[in-house]
Amino acid sequence: MDFLTNPFIVVMLGLYSLLGENLVLAIIVFTILSRIITYPLMRQQLKSSKRMREIAPKLQELREKYKGPQNREELARAQMELYRQEGINPLAGCLPLLIQMPILFGLYGAIYATLATTPLQFLDIQNRLLIPELSAMLPLKNQFLWMNLGQPDPYFVIPVLVVISTWLQSKLMMPPVTDPKDPSAAVSRNMTTIMPLMIGLFSLSFASGLSIYWIASNVVGIVQYALMGQIDWRNVFSAPKPAPAAAATTKSAPAPELPRRQEREVATAPATAALTKRKLSERVQRPSSSKSASPKASKARKKK
Repeated sequence: MDFLTNPFIVVMLGLYSLLGENLVLAIIVFTILSRIITYPLMRQQLKSSKRMREIAPKLQELREKYKGPQNREELARAQMELYRQEGINPLAGCLPLLIQMPILFGLYGAIYATLATTPLQFLDIQNRLLIPELSAMLPLKNQFLWMNLGQPDPYFVIPVLVVISTWLQSKLMMPPVTDPKDPSAAVSRNMTTIMPLMIGLFSLSFASGLSIYWIASNVVGIVQYALMGQIDWRNVFSAPKPAPAAAATTKSAPAPELPRRQEREVATAPATAALTKRKLSERVQRPSSSKSASPKASKARKKK
């Protein structure tokens, strides 16, 4: 990767010289320039990701239609037909990322090389210089505040800022959740938490200058996403809300309407029951009253 790293080392040293031998400022400006260079690729990647999210419901319908391992070929053909109809290349989102990776490795190597602190590292960077006169700048002034930019931060302030900036960028880049119960949405939420912690853990052993590059890259990335209208600041600390369609399905269905005849029967049921009960009680009372009246009638006949 020297053919990528060496030109970036020259750019880094040039910025260091132009900016008054301020290494932190040179790293920040270098980060901004690198983000500007990779901006068209990042924009193309975002557009492709957005198009894939738009057809996600149709892809889900195809997966439901062609369930089971025996239907994998039919599912693949149906998906490719959908991509063709929508004019989408499923690999278009991967291509910009593949192009960016060598550039990012070159940038990383250039910053790492310019933070040389040992004699072997100084010798290595001198052999990398495409312009030999730049070796007069070495060694660079790598002291900033309490930190040696070639060593990890002893007070862990920079790693904490790495975690916060990485989490914020991941949260703002995360697409809106249409269904919180979707497994892919759960994976995205977990990655938004796990990845910043992992990168923060790595930054404990990184040179502070590399961690500053990472923080600056995150901040510039957030600004770029905001300028492209890809950020909704209200979603930073809010829980994912279900889609309107999903919320509508949770409402209880209205009670089915009864025919008019059944409505009348239901309405008159209490009155009918009370009338039936009264008739039964009258039937029970009549025999008892006739029995009680019969002895009195017989006595009156005897007196006569």
